[in-house]
Amino acid sequence: MILTDILTILAIILATSAIALLSAVTLSMIQRMLSKLQLQLPKKVVKEIKKKRRTENMSQAREGVTFNDIFMFMIAVPLVLLWVGFAGFVIHTGLNNSAVLENIEAYTTLIAILGGPALLIIKDALDVWKQEQAEKTAFYQVKAQAVIDYNDTVLKQAQEIETKAQEQEHKMENKK
Repeated sequence: MILTDILTILAIILATSAIALLSAVTLSMIQRMLSKLQLQLPKKVVKEIKKKRRTENMSQAREGVTFNDIFMFMIAVPLVLLWVGFAGFVIHTGLNNSAVLENIEAYTTLIAILGGPALLIIKDALDVWKQEQAEKTAFYQVKAQAVIDYNDTVLKQAQEIETKAQEQEHKMENKK
């Protein structure tokens, strides 16, 4: 009885969070559509927008909400949370209640059914994370090499300027 009450409460919480997420996605899509329609803004707002430098916008890459984003937040995240929560609940109640241990096969079957897709989702999420980390590492390596090359170039240029200045001084001294 307690198990069904807890699962019901968990389902209600997940449904509420899914509705909130769906509302946020819908609001985001409506805002994008309105921005594409380019509603008339007051001249003061337009001037403030034009004052922004172009480079400020370059650092803030905007990506749209994709089907995969919606899928992850509507299905994958609740599934993984439900799996982890249910497994933790079974372990916790199994340690405290012998009735749970008598029906442990049914619980482990349910955990296994939820665990298959949840583990695939977790594996894919970790693969994406690894890929992002590899891209960041490659970016920082390129950036570091660019800084090193820039510093070398600046030093060479400073040395050339100093050499030319000394040559000019010698020429001026020889002419006197």
